[in-house]
Amino acid sequence: MLGIAAATGWLVWFGAATLMRSGRLDGTLGAGWVELAGPAFVLVVLAAVICEQVWPAQPRRLLARGHVQDACFFVVYAGCVVPVMTLLGVAFARILGTHAGWIEARWTASWPLWLVVTLTLVGMDAANWLAHWADHRLKVLWRLHAVHHSQEELSVLTSFRAHPLVHTTGFFLATIPVVVLMGDRSIAPVLITVYVCLGTLPHANVPWSFGPLGKVVVSPAYHRIHHAIGAPSGANLGIVLTLWDVLASRAIFPASGAPVPETGLAGRPLPVEQSDPRRRPVAVLAGQLVEPFTARGLSPGRSPR
Repeated sequence: MLGIAAATGWLVWFGAATLMRSGRLDGTLGAGWVELAGPAFVLVVLAAVICEQVWPAQPRRLLARGHVQDACFFVVYAGCVVPVMTLLGVAFARILGTHAGWIEARWTASWPLWLVVTLTLVGMDAANWLAHWADHRLKVLWRLHAVHHSQEELSVLTSFRAHPLVHTTGFFLATIPVVVLMGDRSIAPVLITVYVCLGTLPHANVPWSFGPLGKVVVSPAYHRIHHAIGAPSGANLGIVLTLWDVLASRAIFPASGAPVPETGLAGRPLPVEQSDPRRRPVAVLAGQLVEPFTARGLSPGRSPR
């Protein structure tokens, strides 16, 4: 765990140093914030919060303890995680471009930009699926990812309940298709925002399955199965597309009229806000962020996979 923390710290420093040398640090961090936590993204999240109150999968108070706790994680996300994610992306792109430039598919230069961008986003989604699979298979990664699965009052804000170190593996893998297909070209920021929104909305506390579209795009009802206590091993790992789950025989599509499953970790191996109403949200947040570094192990077998 300390190795992951040290590697992440070095990569963040390397990304920042790379941008400082070119005088682009402030601009890149600002652009990253707009893409990953800007006004358009916040409006989508707020709209989802309203939908959760109007059409809830499980009725919850607006200020339920789980929602307040996730809001605290959103503060960490906007203030800490977004800069870390931005700098990780820069660092990985620079390292791959310098030491593995041979992976760049230069023959895509003649392709229409819309096609290259579409294939890149699909490739990123496949890479994120692979990182998510690793989070559930490898003990060291699961201990970080378990923070996300500890939520017992699932909502759109649960997207932000994640340990900052959990993004390192995912960003490395997701950077590969960008370097391979895009080269020196960049993806329009609005497309990144749309992708992030599509990856956030499946956590919403609504019963929507998206109908026929839900066979292709991950819906809230589909993703809730992944968070369910006692869900089949490794089910519904998709971030935006269900394609990778289908290909890996891991897709479980929601059945019409099926009861809404409870979410969280069986036995509460992590500190959670629902276990002690007297604990302040900041104390729970600190406990969850520190837990992966404690001696107490958390086996992937305790996950809701």
